[in-house]
Amino acid sequence: MKMIVMCLFLLLLFSLSEQDGQQTGVSPCGPLNLTVRGLDQMLLAEWEDNASCLALTDPITYNMTVLIENKEVYSDKVSVMPDDVGSTHSWNWTSYLPLECASHTFRLRSQVQNQMSQLEQEKTLPGQTGFGVDRVFPQDAVFEVGSTATFCCVVPDGEKFDKMFLSRPTGRNMSTTKISEQRYALTLQLGVSLLTDIPDRGVNVKCETKEPSKRSYGSSFYVGYPPDVRDLRCESRDLESVECLWSERRGTMVEVMSPTKFQLDGSTCDFENKGRCSKRLKGEVGEKNWTLTAWNHLGKVEIQDTADLTKRVHMLAPHELTVADVNARTAILGWRWTVQRYDNLRLTCQTNIADTEGHFPQIEHGVGLKVAILTDLRPNWEYQVKVRCRTAEHFWKWGTWSQTVTFRTLGDVPDPLDVWMEEKGNQTLIVWKRPLDHQSHGEITQYEVTWARTSDSNRLNKTDVPPSTHSFALRLDTGEHVIKVMAKNKNGSSSPSAITLPVMSPDKTSMKVSRLTGSKGGFSLSWSGSPEASCGYIVDWVPADRTEPVDWRKLPPGQTSVRIESKNFKDGLRYQLSIYACTQTSALLLERKEGYVTETRIKDNQFTSLKYKPHGSDVEISWDPVSLREQSAFIHGYVLYWWETSGQNFSVTTDNPEDTSLTAKNLQNGFYTFKVAARTDVGECGDTTLTATINIQSNSFIMIFIFSLFAVSALLLIITVLCYRHWACIKQELYPEIPKPEMPDWFASPVKRIPPYLQTDLSHNAEEHLDIPQLHYKSGEPLNNNTQDSTALTSPQTPHSYQNQPAEQYWASPALDTSGPNIPSRSLFANPTYNPTMAGEDCTPSSNPKLQMRNGYQPQSLEEFFRLSQMDQDPVSCVSGYIMPPQPSLL
Repeated sequence: MKMIVMCLFLLLLFSLSEQDGQQTGVSPCGPLNLTVRGLDQMLLAEWEDNASCLALTDPITYNMTVLIENKEVYSDKVSVMPDDVGSTHSWNWTSYLPLECASHTFRLRSQVQNQMSQLEQEKTLPGQTGFGVDRVFPQDAVFEVGSTATFCCVVPDGEKFDKMFLSRPTGRNMSTTKISEQRYALTLQLGVSLLTDIPDRGVNVKCETKEPSKRSYGSSFYVGYPPDVRDLRCESRDLESVECLWSERRGTMVEVMSPTKFQLDGSTCDFENKGRCSKRLKGEVGEKNWTLTAWNHLGKVEIQDTADLTKRVHMLAPHELTVADVNARTAILGWRWTVQRYDNLRLTCQTNIADTEGHFPQIEHGVGLKVAILTDLRPNWEYQVKVRCRTAEHFWKWGTWSQTVTFRTLGDVPDPLDVWMEEKGNQTLIVWKRPLDHQSHGEITQYEVTWARTSDSNRLNKTDVPPSTHSFALRLDTGEHVIKVMAKNKNGSSSPSAITLPVMSPDKTSMKVSRLTGSKGGFSLSWSGSPEASCGYIVDWVPADRTEPVDWRKLPPGQTSVRIESKNFKDGLRYQLSIYACTQTSALLLERKEGYVTETRIKDNQFTSLKYKPHGSDVEISWDPVSLREQSAFIHGYVLYWWETSGQNFSVTTDNPEDTSLTAKNLQNGFYTFKVAARTDVGECGDTTLTATINIQSNSFIMIFIFSLFAVSALLLIITVLCYRHWACIKQELYPEIPKPEMPDWFASPVKRIPPYLQTDLSHNAEEHLDIPQLHYKSGEPLNNNTQDSTALTSPQTPHSYQNQPAEQYWASPALDTSGPNIPSRSLFANPTYNPTMAGEDCTPSSNPKLQMRNGYQPQSLEEFFRLSQMDQDPVSCVSGYIMPPQPSLL
């Protein structure tokens, strides 16, 4: 009995002891070979299970604890299933502090059901000591925008902490946390404000210590984004590999510190080919998923694309382009393929033909296409050509362009010329535009101009014009003429361009010229359509002063507006524009306009010959019109300003641009300045000044004097005219005609001969020969009982060289006595009406040829002479026999 009770007691004790052991016992299963290492701010722990754990069928729970500076900051549990027992286990945790800022301790202990492992394993990562070079951590770290980062400063031994701050202001207050006596932390919210315009440009964190050392330490960090790749597109270039492309919508901003890496379906992509990755195919057909993985230190992203590569062929560029069979307007382009499988594809190829003026494409279709025919080319023209192709079925995208090849086409005859005309006085100037390079098709050698009347086309006139000249002047007679112009080069002549003259137009003097306002360097024209315009319209323009040649533009029928622009247009120059209708015969003038591309201010001092004319208290200022060349704007009128040296300004205006004078009224005596300006849309301009001293009294006196002088001149002119018209009457009254002497028949002389020494030249009166009557007397015998010396009646009364003797008649005095002293051999009584020259050795002319009377009167006739002589002297009896009247010559 005692034995039974003892057994039961022992069994109960064993049972209680076993139950208590299960509740508080130590498990032999535990961690083995624990290792702890740090990566940036992450703790990485690895361990294994000891051998006693292999027999367990229950999960093993590992309890982990993290301590910073011996203060527990984190704890966690990890369960290991029986199937994983015996393998290496790992665990990681990211600290809020850089591992260099403080010591980090990792403790690990296992638990199976309620039994803990006998030993607890522990590893510590010590922080940075006070003897290192770096003092601010982390160094060169990369953070994502929007994250929180903590920086710490390890103060060297012997120094005291002062503050931590950023080199770039953030607009927020920053406070530090004390970890230990020599360690301090700064926590920041990394916002977008810390990003810079320059990628991979860091931000500096500074740590300063107090005096007396006063040192500064620092570190840089970078803020960015994880990869942001999108739009993955996969295709095939050669039907043997896949090439995928993608785009990055936003840069990471940390490409240098944390470059992005890529993988295509697990295959690493070449880092140099950004946005592109290729991979060889392994017989894949049909649709397939392609996955691209991109990652950096801040994150990872994956994108996919599904594609059937036989429908996504992006062809490579054609190789070895050649141009053959080049003509004036066509050529053949050829190439080859480097991918043999292209030969079996139906292709569409695009040829791009470019020149100096632009480019145009041509399309060709075919299987394995390798040739294209180039058409519509210009003769004698240089082209650059390239080609690309695509599959005709399942169009994906055009292939890559080939290299460019250059060639020049052959020459051809010139294109027809653009011909027009310009009227210059009584001549018509035929003008044509110089052919451009793409129109001449070779060097122009000459131009040929022909013209003929439309009514007589058989009479053709022709002339050659050198290639440097692009006009020809014609002076045509009346009637309609057709002028044709052709251009020639070494390949031949162009088709003739014809123009019919004269141009039909209404009276140009009565045609209204409207004004036109330019804009943006040109003119915008519009007009009413004309039913006569069967072949369109012509618009020409030329400077109003004709300093430049005419230019023109031809428009198709139906177009009644045009924008005219020219590189030769100049601001401030007036242009005349004419609009013509092109008819089947000659052109028809429709409208005329004039205007400026841009009106500019007229230069100063353009009013030449500015002068003033006083009118009492008024002064008229006049000027010559401003020349058309100097009118850089339309003149709408003029304004005249005047003022004294220290007085009020006055002005008067006119709205007539044809006026050439303005009057300043009610002026006082003084010194005035006058200024004339033109009124235009750009303001008053062309200012010209004149100064003058105004003296109203002096001016009045001058005007009176001028008026009086004019009146006297007019009176003298009237008198002169009247005298001229009545000159015959006045001459008759003041200077009557002296009648010729007439002798009666009884006064004729019987003597018919004249002595030879009295011959004289009667050329002065050659109508008839007359005998001059003479008075003879005998020496010493009184004449009519007059005993006075007869010398007073002879030579002194005879004018110098004056005698009246007929030619070739001689006579002798029958009773002439030459014995008396101082008496000439012959004495005569001269006829004062005639004045022939007397000659002879015995008869010397008197030194006083005129008949002088006592009272100074000179007798005008013989009768008057005799009458006066009888009044002054004693009566003289005349013997009629001695006085001979003139007789007709008998010879």
